[in-house]
Amino acid sequence: METPPWRDRLRTEEELLEQLESQADQARRRRATALKDGVTDLGSVYAVAKDLGRSQTAVSKAIKKYTTA
Repeated sequence: METPPWRDRLRTEEELLEQLESQADQARRRRATALKDGVTDLGSVYAVAKDLGRSQTAVSKAIKKYTTA
């Protein structure tokens, strides 16, 4: 079987990268929403960060960056 021309292979890989970037962005937004729900459940960003073993700053930034338009 012949290898497709390099332009076709490049186009295919670029399309795949675009799809992966879109999926990663969607996952970040869902994660931020879950973190926000955690804040509602536990009462504070600090409590969520402590529960997850992450910094309060990281949790706060993720919520702010991915739950606002």
